[in-house]
Amino acid sequence: MRQVGITLLRSGYRFVCPTPETQRRVNARPGNGWAANPVDIFGWSRPFRRDALPAPLFMQAMEAGMLVADNGAWRSRFRFSTLGGNGFFHSAFPTVAADAVFFGPDSYRFGAVLAAHLRTAPPPVRAVDIGCGTGLGAIMVAQASPGTEVVMVDINPEALRLARINARIAGVDGIMAWQGDLLSGLSGEFDLIISNPPYLPDPGCRLYRNGGGRLGEGLSLAVVRTAMERLAPGGTLLLYTGSAIIDGDNPFLRDVAALLDGRDFTWEASELDPDVFGEELEGGPLSVAERIAVICLTVTRR
Repeated sequence: MRQVGITLLRSGYRFVCPTPETQRRVNARPGNGWAANPVDIFGWSRPFRRDALPAPLFMQAMEAGMLVADNGAWRSRFRFSTLGGNGFFHSAFPTVAADAVFFGPDSYRFGAVLAAHLRTAPPPVRAVDIGCGTGLGAIMVAQASPGTEVVMVDINPEALRLARINARIAGVDGIMAWQGDLLSGLSGEFDLIISNPPYLPDPGCRLYRNGGGRLGEGLSLAVVRTAMERLAPGGTLLLYTGSAIIDGDNPFLRDVAALLDGRDFTWEASELDPDVFGEELEGGPLSVAERIAVICLTVTRR
């Protein structure tokens, strides 16, 4: 898969991954039933006939186990999305499997927040990406701070497999990949902890989507608690997450305040996007919310 990714990037391939609803709508348009080029195949997850791919690229993808036969045609088992010159393999559309690996608009917003932090903060000695998914955050830290010890952690083995491949495509081979829940099994403190965890309640309990708790906040709060225990003095947690807003109130930030206020930490939160995933408000636990806001929470240990 690494060679497929490198070949695509060298050919000028670019794909910005949209929301599932946007992908569904665009694919449903007349004329979009069949893929005509690599972006259609590895971006939009459309079925394709063999002549839609150059023969060498088709063979690379076949040898990597990326393609499956589909009623006389072919499909890619993975998408390949781009951000900042890097490419990231993740699960094909639609992402219905319990171990699906996410990449989408949240990834781009998280990447922008992290890039801004890395431009101004001193290089960390030791950094960890909790719930790394495709490895985006860990890769960005490793590229910005070549001397930093970087660890990427995920509970999903498929996410770690793809993250390792994506790191090799990006040319950063020194990142440590660790399968585990939060920081269990890892020792020591970290100067930088980053995380972009799932923040929606999900009846299917898909790892990339299920945030746990009553409103999807459970995993994000667990990351905050973990950071309180494992940040080095002067270290920072950068948490990108979503929060249900109910009658103008942000229950997640109230819980954060209860954890951090009066302790040896400073923190601030900013609302990056006031309204995402509006379709989630139609039923289930989030039917009590008026909107879902995207939050950037920064916590620093004194």
